[in-house]
This record gives sequence, structure tokens and C-alpha cells, in this order.
Amino acid sequence: MKILVTGGAGFIGSHTCVELLNGGYEIAVLDNLCNSNIKSLERVKEITGKTFNFYNVDLLDYEATDKVFKNEKFDAVIHFAGLKAVGESVEKPLLYYHNNITGTLNLLDIMRKNGVFNIVFSSSATVYGSPKSLPIKEDFPLSTTNPYGSTKLMIEGILNDLYKADNRFSVTILRYFNPIGAHESGKIGEDPKGIPNNLMPYIQQVAIGKLPILSVFGNKYPTKDGTGVRDYIHVVDLSVAHVKAVEKKSGQPGVYVYNVGTGNGYSVLEMVKAFEKASGKEVKYKICPNRPGDIAACYADASKAEEELDWTAKFGLEEMCRDGWNWQKNNPNGYED
Repeated sequence: MKILVTGGAGFIGSHTCVELLNGGYEIAVLDNLCNSNIKSLERVKEITGKTFNFYNVDLLDYEATDKVFKNEKFDAVIHFAGLKAVGESVEKPLLYYHNNITGTLNLLDIMRKNGVFNIVFSSSATVYGSPKSLPIKEDFPLSTTNPYGSTKLMIEGILNDLYKADNRFSVTILRYFNPIGAHESGKIGEDPKGIPNNLMPYIQQVAIGKLPILSVFGNKYPTKDGTGVRDYIHVVDLSVAHVKAVEKKSGQPGVYVYNVGTGNGYSVLEMVKAFEKASGKEVKYKICPNRPGDIAACYADASKAEEELDWTAKFGLEEMCRDGWNWQKNNPNGYED
């Protein structure tokens, strides 16, 4: 079975490539490298001892994307490609809507034209907006608080409409919570361009000395220590969920939606303490005002994925911090080392 991985040079994409190759799948990767690094794919080949084709193509380029499908015979697509920074999406909404939605429309039209009807889509827990209760289940009301989240929710709607119009499609939507950690080899990990948007790479860069101090946004939330609580999941666990989705749902027409999280919520200060323990480094932090749009707590009920995909998260917080630190200390400047 051959799978196209769009955005396969990114953080989650590269780890998923490893799990697919180790699972015996053939892959090809399409990525425009706007927020990723070709070296990640070289290291995927080192880790797995396997090779695959890479296409430096933007999904906004319809003809070039179509050519990739003509060049290969795909059985399924795992669709990661998209812009993903919440703050940037608020500043540049038109860029996010154009890139994420138009790119996906091109991809889906080209899939249909080339007879590829299996897709796993990388969605996000942001589609739940500010949840009324916890843990979050897949049938909760959907809403968004930023343009990035809105693009994910719109694409989910497009995929539902596509299946209604053409029920040859098998669509699996995975709603991620907060991926962290890295491959145990320390060869691939999260390498954000510029100042990190997410908590863990920020903590890692403070620990390694690249950034002076961590800003903790708010300590007055109704949580155990006043700081925001999130469901953090090891990126390898998340990657395995994609392999399970391909394995269990390919060829089964329908739209299937799953939360991918651990079901455990950890506060920002708990994450800082756990990382200090794993790394032996102090992580200096300062308390700042709450960010508008941030919610107090968010964690998953992932029981549906366990029942239907035979998937559960295997790694705990200790392993997430250990592997994240192993990547950071081996690659203080990311893939540019």
C-alpha cells in the first residue's frame, strides 16, 4: 500500500513517515518546506533504513500536485500540510484561509480525479472552542476562537460534504490535542522557525539557553495551580494513530472522527517541573497576563479511538520530556546543527 504524506517534512509528518515505513508501507512525501526542513526526511531514511520519493511542491500549485499523482499510484493520503500558528492566523487571516482551504480543495479534487478515495486529515482540538465540560468527546458542539481553528473546522465540513456527494470516500478526521516529545533516537523532533508558538519547544529552548525565560500566560485560571491545563501527547503515539487510521479505515466509506490525546491534563507549571526533572536544567519563568482567547483547561476523552482504531497512548509525561530533551540537547539549533 502506498501513501502520500502531505507536509511530511514537518514535526508530526516526519514522525508519521517513520511509523509508516516501519509498518511496511510505501510512502511519498509532498512538502513546500515553508515551515519544515528537508534534513528531517534525510534522518527519517537514516532511522528506518528505507528510501522514498520527495516532492518539493505546494498544494496551491494544482498542476504540480496533479503531476505527483500521475507519477505515483497512491492508495491513501495523510494530509498534514497547512499553516498552523494560532497567533499568526489572527494577524494574517486571509493567508491562512487561502493556504489551508485552497490547498485542501486542490488536493481533494486531484485525489478524486486520480481515483484515490482514502484520506486521513490532521485536525485539531481547537475545533471544540471553549468546551462546556471535560473531558471532551467527539460529539461536543464545535466552534472556534481563531482563524487557524476555523480553517480546520471548515475543512472538516468540506470533507463531510464531499463524502455526501461521493460516497466512495473514506475520511478519517483526527483531532489532535498537544503533541510534544521526539523520536527516541534524538534524530528528529520539533524545530520551529523563529520564536516557538508552543509550550514545550519554548521550555526546551530556555533549558538549552537559546531563550532567556518562559512566559507563563496567566496564573488565575480555575485549575490546580492557576495555570492553563492541556492534554499533552507524545508525537510517536500520535503518529501511530495515523497508521492505525490507515490500517482500520481504508476502503471503508464514511466519515470517522477521533480525538487523539491521553485523557490527562497537565498544567504549565507541572510541565515546567517535569521537564526540569528530565533534563536536570532549571527553566526560568515569569507570570504574564492571560492571552485573549485562551481557555482554562482542555483534555480528551479518547475512548472512541481505543474502541474503533485499537489505539491508546503508550507514553507518559516522563517519556515525553525525556525524548524532547534528548532531541534538543543533540540538536540545540534544530536541523541547522
